[in-house]
Amino acid sequence: MAKEWQVNEDKAWFKKWWPEKCPKNMEFEKISLGEFFEGQRRKYANDNMMWFLHSWMTYDEAGKAMDSLATALSNLGLKKGDVCALLLPNSFQYIISFYACAKIGVIATGINPTYKPLEVLYQIETTNPKALIVLDALYGEFVKPIIAKTNIEFIIYTNVADLASGLSGAIKFIGKLIGKIPKGKVDFEPAYKLLDLLKTEPNLPDVDIDPVDLPVTYIMTGGTTGIPKATVLTHFNLVSNARQCISWFGGEEPGVGGVGVLPLFHSFAMTTVMNACIALGGWMMLFPRPPPTEELLETIQDLPAPKGFLYTGAEILFKRLADLPTINEFDIMGKLRLCVSGAGPLHGPVAEAFEKNTGGRIVEGYGLSEASPVVSAGNLFGESPIGTIGMPFTGTDWAIFDAEDFNKGPIAIGSPGSKYGEEYSGEICVCGPQVMKEYLNQPEETADTIKEWDNRKWLLTGDIGFMNEDGTIAIRDRKKQLIKVAGHSVFPKEVESMLMKHEAVSEAAVAGLPDPEGKVGEIAKAWVEIKPEYKGKITEDELKAWTEENLTKWKCPAIIEFVDEVPKSVLGKVQRRALQEADSLWKSK
Repeated sequence: MAKEWQVNEDKAWFKKWWPEKCPKNMEFEKISLGEFFEGQRRKYANDNMMWFLHSWMTYDEAGKAMDSLATALSNLGLKKGDVCALLLPNSFQYIISFYACAKIGVIATGINPTYKPLEVLYQIETTNPKALIVLDALYGEFVKPIIAKTNIEFIIYTNVADLASGLSGAIKFIGKLIGKIPKGKVDFEPAYKLLDLLKTEPNLPDVDIDPVDLPVTYIMTGGTTGIPKATVLTHFNLVSNARQCISWFGGEEPGVGGVGVLPLFHSFAMTTVMNACIALGGWMMLFPRPPPTEELLETIQDLPAPKGFLYTGAEILFKRLADLPTINEFDIMGKLRLCVSGAGPLHGPVAEAFEKNTGGRIVEGYGLSEASPVVSAGNLFGESPIGTIGMPFTGTDWAIFDAEDFNKGPIAIGSPGSKYGEEYSGEICVCGPQVMKEYLNQPEETADTIKEWDNRKWLLTGDIGFMNEDGTIAIRDRKKQLIKVAGHSVFPKEVESMLMKHEAVSEAAVAGLPDPEGKVGEIAKAWVEIKPEYKGKITEDELKAWTEENLTKWKCPAIIEFVDEVPKSVLGKVQRRALQEADSLWKSK
């Protein structure tokens, strides 16, 4: 085993909550993502790999499509190290395109299909792709206005229903006529139909791939701490993180279904939906856009998953299930047995209601794009700590370092001498095979984010937290979202959690604004979404008075504003920065 990825098995997190069947250490193969897929294809060739638009595709069918497209891409001139952008929703086409690129050493970068043209252009300028694979319906509005400003050499286009064999030809034809199946014209030259390229006779070039060094994808960071950057993830990063996930989920389990509501262009879904389902030997259900809760439950109810379902997402997705009044009308009890909530905290009442109403099992997890992205989770098979992000995955080490000076060394690392508890908060740092190679063309940002300690590479996450005596970590907040009120550190997450304990509050977002009176530097403002049944029954001043009864004075929001809806990202993460920057106090600073 590679010594650099071995974790001391005397660490505190192994002693109390560690899943019984999960190994503390494992060997991380240095193989390409294509080799990883081919291993699963051989084992599960005739098993279903994915479901989309009422259609199924087996591992071997998907593999043949990947090989044909990979050959076609090579014939069109793409070679190892080139970049191919994917402007596609969750679909058969996305999975096939991503893996086709990986097989010939081409770097895939998924673009958010909800981006506006200038946002698409920014990602293209950042990652510099030679080719674009695009949904025909997205081309005219989002690509055509900016394509002349790029270095794109050719385009491949597809209709969302192109590979949906479960839709009869007549239904597809009628659907296109009445607009139910979106379509669009691609007038770029040269442009190729994906369906035509999938007829290519497979003849993959012999490509020498160094899994540890060669990037397989560029994932854009969320940009909440500055201008978005491209995270460089290697074949080794992705294969390792998929194996870590499967180890945590209990090992390979053919028949497990993965719920693919999260968008595949994001690292969360890339790993926990796409790569993890393949590593399980299971199958994934794909939706081109998040379906209504009732439609999702009908699909879970009707599709065969003898081993149950793996469902990963933000808390809001599980909250919708927990709060659905008609949930008992669906036959899903016990089917959602492997659920991990990420992209923000999982609140106890939501977890309890979800487990009661679905018979499922849910724990909080933690990750970031720079770690491929999964770092930790609670125990899915036994008692698990509440209010923490669980334990680091197999082969992953973590520690709390001084938030201002990494070189001072760790405050807590799960070994004797560690300082535990909230008073010893610092920056959460991670070491493991899933840690990115770098930020693309950003050497200074990379040097600030990846540092060496004890002859190993550590990722500085930008999250502030503390380690408990059992080795688990609780997050306090983002390092760059701390609010300084008269010298006191106020953590937005803590105030949000307190606000959501009020019976009238559905969602809350807290951020810092300049103090209009100039007395305390910054003030905290809370934007609060009230439950429908409480609208008109509580005022902003009354809620503010309640916080003053339950929080230290300097933690209390100086301003509370009721909003119709707290804005969230496509992953369901609260968008504090959007609220902050739109506020008149922020604009006036």
